[in-house]
Amino acid sequence: MTSSRRHHLKSLVLQIAFELIEEEKKEAVQEKASFMAELPALDLSGDQAALVEMLKKLAHTIDKVDEDRYDAESKVTKADKEIEDLRMKVVEIQGMKKPALKKVRMSADAMLQALLGTKHKASMDFRANLKEVKKEVKEEAVDAVGDWRKNVDEQAGMDGRKKKFQG
Repeated sequence: MTSSRRHHLKSLVLQIAFELIEEEKKEAVQEKASFMAELPALDLSGDQAALVEMLKKLAHTIDKVDEDRYDAESKVTKADKEIEDLRMKVVEIQGMKKPALKKVRMSADAMLQALLGTKHKASMDFRANLKEVKKEVKEEAVDAVGDWRKNVDEQAGMDGRKKKFQG
């Protein structure tokens, strides 16, 4: 599908959705008008006792509507919690997909700066902390190289090999 075709289809879908929303708004206005027309006109003429009685009825109906609204809200929140629990179960069953990690080359100073932040200045020169190891030259090896015939004669045969492992 080409991008122009995709753009054209998207614009058509948006246009249809806009028309549907406009129709819903008009229907809501008509429904409200018809509901208000069904209600009897408010008759405020009469004595005070009749008005107080009418106000009590209105307060009672308002209380009923508030209770119904609260019940509906509690049902919706309960359903939302159940949906969230089911989503968590689905994720647990499927397992979390671990993203592929990228290899990052970073020096020790850069790691410390990333961990500690820019406020702390810490530098670690690991090579400076290493101890120097001096190599000792073995004098025995120098003597052994000097007289090689003697070494060959001593190690010849089984007796020589025994000396090698015993000594």
